[in-house]
Amino acid sequence: MEILLTRHGQTEWNFLKKVQGKADIKLNEKGIKQAKDVKDKLKNEQIDLILCSPLIRAVETANIINDGRSFPILIDEKLSERDFGEFEGMPTTDFDYEAFWSYKQNIQYNKAENIKDFFKRVYGFLDDIYLKYKDKRILLVAHGGISIPVYCYFNGIPDKDTLLGLALGNCEVAKYVYKEKEIDER
Repeated sequence: MEILLTRHGQTEWNFLKKVQGKADIKLNEKGIKQAKDVKDKLKNEQIDLILCSPLIRAVETANIINDGRSFPILIDEKLSERDFGEFEGMPTTDFDYEAFWSYKQNIQYNKAENIKDFFKRVYGFLDDIYLKYKDKRILLVAHGGISIPVYCYFNGIPDKDTLLGLALGNCEVAKYVYKEKEIDER
């Protein structure tokens, strides 16, 4: 089984370098163009199903990718961005954004979703879709934060102080292949 993963197009908060977890921000003009570009990039890819975050920026991106096609789009809450809690809407320079993405430090926050809990949510989602859609080729439309544990699920968690560098850029695409042995060992 293969999955393709793309991050939503740019929003105004992305442009302003503000963190947006659960904030439901629409695509800006550049984000709409990026989504159209990724649609063209994926035009020759065989896709059976799109699984999408419920947040509007991801839904808009999925709808643009699917325009003129007929892939089923299923919304899944587990693909929502990490909850940034008390940091929501803040510029990334106003708090230790790199430490926020440190699996090693595993910092507990007042409201923000803990990184290990976040990884557990995404890993559980990836296990579930493998069992449910084993014979399908799926496109995930999600978030930069989601792309970090997805990368780690397939490649292992690197021994780094921060995992922030693993995040996909807006409308960047990654491809992953499930290996049956790895799934059975979980």
